[in-house]
Amino acid sequence: MTRRRNGLRLRAAAALAALALGGAPSRASDHLDSPAVIADPRADIGDLYAWMSPDARRLNLVMTIVGHSFSDRLAYVFHIDSGRRFGAAGATIDLTCRFASAADADCRLGTVDRVRGDAGAEAGIESAGRHFRLFAGLRDDPFFNNVRGTRDAYGMAIKALSGGAHYDAAGCPRFTAEQSAAILDHWRHTDGGPASNLLRGWTPEAIVVSIDIASVTKGGPFLAVWGATVGPRAQVDRAARPLTGNALLATLGSEEESNALKIRYNRATPRRSAGLAGEIAKGVALYDGFDGRCGDGLLADRNAPPERRYLPLARMLADDRLWLNSRSGTCTQLFAVERAALNGESGLAQDCGGRTITYDSVNIYRSLLTNGTVRGMDDGIHADERAQSTTIFPFLAAPDGIGPGR
Repeated sequence: MTRRRNGLRLRAAAALAALALGGAPSRASDHLDSPAVIADPRADIGDLYAWMSPDARRLNLVMTIVGHSFSDRLAYVFHIDSGRRFGAAGATIDLTCRFASAADADCRLGTVDRVRGDAGAEAGIESAGRHFRLFAGLRDDPFFNNVRGTRDAYGMAIKALSGGAHYDAAGCPRFTAEQSAAILDHWRHTDGGPASNLLRGWTPEAIVVSIDIASVTKGGPFLAVWGATVGPRAQVDRAARPLTGNALLATLGSEEESNALKIRYNRATPRRSAGLAGEIAKGVALYDGFDGRCGDGLLADRNAPPERRYLPLARMLADDRLWLNSRSGTCTQLFAVERAALNGESGLAQDCGGRTITYDSVNIYRSLLTNGTVRGMDDGIHADERAQSTTIFPFLAAPDGIGPGR
């Protein structure tokens, strides 16, 4: 066991060093992706957002694309599953968009409705049957993240791991209180000063859709949403929750292992991702140790055998769909639906969950991994520099220097 733990420590240090010292960061939460996705930014999903309108009559969807244009060889797909409760989605409808050119969008909501034309004006365009409205064009990226602070924090973890920090039987690193405090302090600063958003001013292509809720709830009021880019031969990328596909796969492995797993992840569907849970559990275990305590992350099962402690959360993350309660127009918490169903947090039962463009998603996500709450892992950035709207279409702010329309 000692040899295994030492090996894990050295592999972790190497992996964290690659993250801390590696190449230029991508401009989205789906960063550090596989080479196949990075090679064509038009296929690279930056982030996916899904939330309910205040009157609970519309489902709002946003997919940001790292590239500054769409590809005429790709389909951009929102998969929308519906069911009567969390975890049981028996019906599916897809919203599939293709772009012959920047001014020629073609989006179909299953066999229900279709829209074609130039969707780049601020008001977007309405589908033939008036079931949904579409905008497609450059917008300000609503995602915010202190990437440099994160990398500095990884650097502090490297020092601790190289200096003898050990793992418990479940793979959680046992950082001392002093080591943990140093890691968390570096996470909320940039180069030793106030935190700054690396993504400030980034303008990805965005697909923005507002859909009549009755069109997508045939299976029931609980929705599970994920996005994908699909090429002529295969699915290229997929995304839903922030960070899952890039921060938790082969965190303790080599670059080759990481790339291989990310390719598997990107090409999988949620139904075919269960085989990745064991690998994701290793990343969850690492994050659980950042606060200096092990076993207090979301859904961590302290009574299970060590090798199974992190599997409940890892299985949920491997599925990686954004869950929403479409009966509620109140959207305040990432993981609200999941936590109400699996963690006994009854106060979230009336929250729509999902992910709005204003959630402090990265800090909430990391905190849940680390200590099981929505606070504690703080990168010092809590909002975008631009005013984003969750109620006024097309929701995302126009890029600097660009007024309404193109």
